[in-house]
Amino acid sequence: MEWEDSPSHVCRGGDKRALSFCCPPVKPCPILYALEDAGISAQDYIEIKEEFAKETRLGYGEGTCFGALVWCCKPSKPCPLREIVMRKIKMDYNEYMQLKKQLSEKIIGKSEFFDERSIKALADTFDVPEEEASTVLQECGNDLRTAMKVLRMKNLEL
Repeated sequence: MEWEDSPSHVCRGGDKRALSFCCPPVKPCPILYALEDAGISAQDYIEIKEEFAKETRLGYGEGTCFGALVWCCKPSKPCPLREIVMRKIKMDYNEYMQLKKQLSEKIIGKSEFFDERSIKALADTFDVPEEEASTVLQECGNDLRTAMKVLRMKNLEL
């Protein structure tokens, strides 16, 4: 797929890059924390996604939960509504994920983000210096779950 280090869904512990896979913040859920972490208001988030939908093929999606692919989740989560729309407009997963990655960069920016809470949690949990935890987290594309797996494997090697 086009976005090799794509994060898990926000509701499954993914980092704020996964906001590109979230629906509108219409109920209390982990998206609210991800938006706070990204420093984006719910209204700004909605406006960014709606604008991106107008500019790209993620704007298609009549029949999906929120009316556009821009609100749909990752292909790893089965969704017949998303699949029907993608087939109808002849969009493959590579294009879908490429657009979702671009959307993520539009939401949080292209710069590397730095999550001090995650780094501290990794360092404390795996008894490593914060610098090592930071390096592993960056090498894992800021995906906390992957970083945990890497540090767990390193502990097993000792």
